[in-house]
Amino acid sequence: MARIDLQSLGHSYISNPKGDDDYALKPMTHVWEQGGAYALLGPSGCGKTTLLNIISGLLTPSEGRVLFDGKDVTALPTEARNIAQVFQFPVVYDTMTVYENLAFPLRNRGLRGAPLDARVREIAGLLDLTADLNRRGRNLTADAKQKISLGRGLVRPDVAAILFDEPLTVIDPHLKWELRSKLKALHRALDLTMIYVTHDQTEALTFADKVVVMHDGRVVQVGRPQELFERPAHVFVGHFIGSPGMNVLPAEVSGRAARVGGHVIALRRGYPALNGGAKIEIGVRPEFATLAPAGAGGVPVRVRRLDDLGRTRIARVELSGLPMAATVPEDLTLAGDEASLLLDPAMVHVYADGTLVEGEAA
Repeated sequence: MARIDLQSLGHSYISNPKGDDDYALKPMTHVWEQGGAYALLGPSGCGKTTLLNIISGLLTPSEGRVLFDGKDVTALPTEARNIAQVFQFPVVYDTMTVYENLAFPLRNRGLRGAPLDARVREIAGLLDLTADLNRRGRNLTADAKQKISLGRGLVRPDVAAILFDEPLTVIDPHLKWELRSKLKALHRALDLTMIYVTHDQTEALTFADKVVVMHDGRVVQVGRPQELFERPAHVFVGHFIGSPGMNVLPAEVSGRAARVGGHVIALRRGYPALNGGAKIEIGVRPEFATLAPAGAGGVPVRVRRLDDLGRTRIARVELSGLPMAATVPEDLTLAGDEASLLLDPAMVHVYADGTLVEGEAA
């Protein structure tokens, strides 16, 4: 088990990088606490696999340091870091039985006899593989093979951390929830540092205690799922997390009010006049924007369509020609396409050049 420190860590595939655009992974300082369950979340190409490979030792960073429990491991190879890595496609020895696959990492480290057998059976029990211990790998389904791959990472009792690189991509959708729940239970049972790379927000939010959101080679926010949802630190986080994502509108902001297309929207916090050439926007999630009959207060909108998602209805509306999504109350009926939009001031956030502006408390 290990605490992992990244100190001024960055990576560029060109020599002598001159600016941010030259970095595949922009310089960062971050701490992964011992025993934490983390997710690295972001779209393809944002740098998350590069970061994971630096932590695992498959890639040496062009600058900065990686520390495990205070020890500098930046130049150490993977085998010297005492970590396990589980990849997108399961790595299983098809000619070996499930038992032999799980025992393989232990035998490589000299463990034999009863201690080896006890550990293999413990991990097989945690992964619901006990009934398959005598089956050969070639005869198993993709999800069972990925369980074996997970088990090979978990079976070593001395492992410092386990790194997962999109481990559920090849798993059938109806089995993903089961395996995510199993991973969460394993984390609680084994108290291991786990870092899980994914582009799927559902996987990240259901697995991790803390989510590290990456965009364009940079960490834009680290937080618990609720924090990312309720207070996105960057407009990208608002767009990427949530379905539909956060509404982002160009605005003029001064004091405790924002003006969008001539309409005034109340804000919970106060803001001095924002200028200096920054791009000013407000963001509010559809969950905190409620459709109401025309004239009910709020701001006037025009309804373009209603999407029935089963558990909720989402309205697609326009505010001064700007598209938005809003929540539709169960008992609401509309006589035409004109309506009002009620916004929760506490959940309307202000952004300058994409970054959250804190504002001043009342």
